[in-house]
Amino acid sequence: MSTHREAKFPDKDYVEPTPMPSSIPHVDELGVTSAPLKSASFFIGEHCQKYNEDFMLCKAEDRNPEHCLKEGRKVTRCAQDLITKVRSTCLAEFNAHWECLERNNQVSKIGLPSPPSRARAEIDLRDWVSVQEFYLCRKPERVFNSCVFEKLKLAKNIPGSPEDKPQIHDKTWPIYGPIQK
Repeated sequence: MSTHREAKFPDKDYVEPTPMPSSIPHVDELGVTSAPLKSASFFIGEHCQKYNEDFMLCKAEDRNPEHCLKEGRKVTRCAQDLITKVRSTCLAEFNAHWECLERNNQVSKIGLPSPPSRARAEIDLRDWVSVQEFYLCRKPERVFNSCVFEKLKLAKNIPGSPEDKPQIHDKTWPIYGPIQK
């Protein structure tokens, strides 16, 4: 007995076969991969803050995914708006930053800094994640951040950072680990 399974090709876009309810307005997907999304993430957070907060309040109100579809669409529409603005004003800087993140995409074990030296067959891949590290791309990030600030008046602020200290991406000589004195 055999079963049939449709082939999935990663070079083609996946389209969800189940249509959205007619009461939910249609919104196209962002059309960007994880690196451009991560590159613009702090600006999306600032630009779309009120929509994100509405969405999170809705999710806290009712855990049913259908309940917050409209709010989710507003978040997507806002993110699309920002990505379009960034591409039209700071395309070269945006591309340089997200391409750096993509080039420096690292695979590491959850909780550990580097991959193991064991044979691949011995590795449980569920414990590994692909990570795009910001610290490897600070130079193009500074150029991108200044362009977005100059042209869109959006500043990168990391939530939860101390108010009285400079943000990590603004430091000229950041220290990432403990120093022996």
